[in-house]
Amino acid sequence: MSARRNANRIRGPQSALTDFLAANNISAQQIRDDYTRRQAQAQAAAEAEAAANGEPQDEQAALDEAAEAEAAIERSRKKRKAQQDVVAKIKKGKGKGKDQKKKKGKKGSDDEEDEGDSDFDLGKEMYKKKVPLPGQLENCELCEKRFTVTPYSKTGPDGGLLCTKCGKELAKDADAEKKPKKTGPTGRKRRKIESDRLDGKIQMGAKSLQQLCIEKVVHHATDVDDLGDLPQSLMERLGEIFTKERVMKPKQLKLFLRPDVDSITIHDCAYLESDDMKQIFAICPKIQKVALGNACQFKNESMEYMIEKAHDVTWLQLYAANLISEDMWTKYFKTHGRKLEVLKLQWLDAAFEDAQVEALPRYCPNLRRLKLELCRRLTPACLEPIAKLKKLQHLSLGYSTPTSNASIIKLITTIGPNLLTLSLPSFSDIDDTVLEAICISCQKLRKLRINGNDTMTDAGLSALFTNWANPPLRFIDFSATRDVDNSNPDGPDECIGLGPESFISMMMHSGSKLEDLNISSCRHITFDALTTVFNGSTQYPELKQIDVSFVSAVDTLVLAGLFKCAPMLRKVIAFGCFNIEDVVVPAGVVVIGVPRAQDAIEKFGGVGVDVDSAMGAMVDLFKRENGLGGYGEEMDVGVFG
Repeated sequence: MSARRNANRIRGPQSALTDFLAANNISAQQIRDDYTRRQAQAQAAAEAEAAANGEPQDEQAALDEAAEAEAAIERSRKKRKAQQDVVAKIKKGKGKGKDQKKKKGKKGSDDEEDEGDSDFDLGKEMYKKKVPLPGQLENCELCEKRFTVTPYSKTGPDGGLLCTKCGKELAKDADAEKKPKKTGPTGRKRRKIESDRLDGKIQMGAKSLQQLCIEKVVHHATDVDDLGDLPQSLMERLGEIFTKERVMKPKQLKLFLRPDVDSITIHDCAYLESDDMKQIFAICPKIQKVALGNACQFKNESMEYMIEKAHDVTWLQLYAANLISEDMWTKYFKTHGRKLEVLKLQWLDAAFEDAQVEALPRYCPNLRRLKLELCRRLTPACLEPIAKLKKLQHLSLGYSTPTSNASIIKLITTIGPNLLTLSLPSFSDIDDTVLEAICISCQKLRKLRINGNDTMTDAGLSALFTNWANPPLRFIDFSATRDVDNSNPDGPDECIGLGPESFISMMMHSGSKLEDLNISSCRHITFDALTTVFNGSTQYPELKQIDVSFVSAVDTLVLAGLFKCAPMLRKVIAFGCFNIEDVVVPAGVVVIGVPRAQDAIEKFGGVGVDVDSAMGAMVDLFKRENGLGGYGEEMDVGVFG
């Protein structure tokens, strides 16, 4: 039975050591017995020696323990010293490798020296130790530890191999030297800061107690039962943050509803149902301003309930309320249209046609502000009833249906004398004749937006601002007004859109009062025009925000001139301006979209930097890079005067 069990035993491969021990008739039991015998002999010899010296057994044991403790301390000290020596060798080896490279022969040396060096190198190669092959045993060059060589073993400073631990240490130190240390916030904190900058939130220094409390409330939004008697401005700020953090749900909506509230602004109603919309008008019967974004559940029954309960609404702003029928819109205008002063509607695809616009002059004669953008069922026929709104002061129209310039000119001629705001986004067919109508009819404008156009000319825009009796504008948006032709990237001979001539005329006309300027994607503006406008001496005292994204002529020097010309500047958006490098940003200014200058922005943007000294440093840097002399000498480029 035993023989059969042994015959059926499963045997695996054996190592060379196992085969050697079996061949020499050496077993594990024999090794164990020899070890036990040697221990017994050593103990008997120690006892005999102690008895011969006349020392008690207990004292001898105490002496042995003390000696063993001292030996342990000595081993620990040697181990620490060995580790320190390994680190010192690694650091010394890195410097030694650099020195060896420097010792190579230079060009122009004597032939005898070259031959001697050659003979020395040849002899060195002859007696150089051969590198062990993978699988062999080798001593580490630094710590002298025995290890098995692998194809991934690192080479030491003197040409020997390193064990795994020393190789990792050497590679870690080398990477630390190569990678520059990052300054400023990184990771999630960096993304949060950039997100806040894009939202227009500019935070300098420590956060206020109010801001900290708002963030804490948003963080624990599900646990808050009441916000108390907060002012309306703070409630709107909380609503913005709740919307951004995606926590505006039915439970949180109740926090913003009080009987004394006369305004409700919710930027994202995606989590709210139709019954939640009804609660707004049930709890807030005195409400006057209703602004609901992404109101996809604002249906006919919600509008019916608002008609029944909310009789004092003067401001109605709805975004994506596509479930309201045409008849319900007409009913609302008939019932409460006379009290309506502001109407803003966006992204209405399924309803709201020309018939509803035709009802506005009849039922809503007191409208002062009208915004109809991306209402896809509107046609150019709606321009005629809009022209009948005699009290209209702010007009914003944007739809995709092609519109003739004659219709737009008729509209501007009729209501232009009273307009304070004129916004015509994405009207790509507007030409110089419309600009002439604006120049003649509009004398009170404070805000002008015409973007996404490829028909207006540089000469037409220049004539508008040169001969215009309108006071300086406070808001200008001519973004993406340029010629688009892939076969002719430089554009036609006659510049299309905002060009160098019109840009200079525009800043001469409105630069003294201008607060917000958007010229993004106006790629025909030249470097000479930019340096003429932002020359470092002409001042734009009210300019707070500017967008120069994808204007390729903007570089470090232009941005430096902008900083000096606009002392009240707070925000610069410069995506796609790859010529901006090493910019020094004054304190209180936020620059967005300049990846190459990010380190300098983080370094200088949040601390107190004197603008004159910062600009002097910028000029000095520019001169040194272009060979124009040091700071304080006369520049060939007439930017800083």
